[in-house]
Amino acid sequence: MRLFALCLCVAAALPAQERMRLNLYQAQEIALRNHPRADVAILEARAAEQSPTQERANLRPVVQSHLTGAGAATQSRLGAGAINNPIIFSRVATGMTLSQMLYDWGRTRNMVDAAIERARSSSDTARFVQAEVLLGVRQAYFAALRARTVLTVARETVEARSLVADQVQALFDAKLKSGLDLSFARVNVAEAQMLLASAENDRAAADAGLSTAMGFSEPREFDLDPEPLDVSALPPEEDLSREALENRPDLSALRHQVEAARRFTDAERALLKPSFSAAASAGLVPAHVAGIRSEYGAVALNISLPILNGNLFRSRIAEAELRERAATQRLQAAANEVRRDLRVALLSLDSAAQRVRLAGELVRQSTEALELAEARYELGLSSIVELSQAQLGKTQADLQEANARFEYQLHRAIVEFHASRQPPVR
Repeated sequence: MRLFALCLCVAAALPAQERMRLNLYQAQEIALRNHPRADVAILEARAAEQSPTQERANLRPVVQSHLTGAGAATQSRLGAGAINNPIIFSRVATGMTLSQMLYDWGRTRNMVDAAIERARSSSDTARFVQAEVLLGVRQAYFAALRARTVLTVARETVEARSLVADQVQALFDAKLKSGLDLSFARVNVAEAQMLLASAENDRAAADAGLSTAMGFSEPREFDLDPEPLDVSALPPEEDLSREALENRPDLSALRHQVEAARRFTDAERALLKPSFSAAASAGLVPAHVAGIRSEYGAVALNISLPILNGNLFRSRIAEAELRERAATQRLQAAANEVRRDLRVALLSLDSAAQRVRLAGELVRQSTEALELAEARYELGLSSIVELSQAQLGKTQADLQEANARFEYQLHRAIVEFHASRQPPVR
């Protein structure tokens, strides 16, 4: 008992987790700063930005310094191995070597341009990942708002049915209502309490989903500001489709991949042509044997022309051309999918807008029906069954109205995502 009391005291002393006050724009800002997927995409884009510098280094001169020491037996010669200069001298030497590629028919320049296009593709992919993160936050935010609305409906239902049950209990005690009425009233309260328990669980699950969408590692609790229903008219489908094809970051990334593949194909074709390079080397040999000068220097021009390599270069060219065609078809397939997804999202949005209007009318009618049923039951003109049906209809209408409203917001967010018209983060 002492241990149990101590645990209770410690639990009471611990501070409760502070509830975070949020609106939709704040949730999106936190997600962009905090979500691991957004960080990964940005880091990969920054890593891809280093590739052009690496490829461009082949256009720059390369300077290396050397310090070499060698010991050899007197009058020794190399005998076995590849073709080489067999004379070996003992020496200690230092020097520098300069090498420079002179001309390769634009291969290196095309490799640089391909790397630039791939870096731009990675940047666009990062923007698309950020758009996906923002869409996930909007979906989770609307789901959390819907869960809170359903929870409010459930609490109001429990309160209303409990009030009716108390009234029936008082009338039963006064011998004015039967036990059947009391039983129906208690069943209605039990059903409302079950709805409330499910709604509370759904609200906690929605908060956990919103926490994950914002990039938090642990579930948090939130106080959410309501998001007004945006019923402004969208542009025609043709205009939205054109904007999507022009502005979608994923399509832009694919276009850069097509251009990168084209540049790489051009670079591979240059392998069949000769390349020109130059080299220079100079240094000192402070310790040497007789017959070797104390300093040395040389300049060379090299022309490399491929003749036979087992069709390696032609195979690489064929592979690059096929990959370029595949990238082009991948872009076309993605554009077709964007058009399809946008059309489906617009149809879903239209259906959701109709459900919002119908659900509002249903709530109005069910409210009138409930008021009439309550008045008839109080006057003894109807049974508890009629009142129970009216209460059930009102609860279902409220739930359908909440679902319809937030489904409309969710489908609106999906349309804006597919059309690349997602509202900016403030």
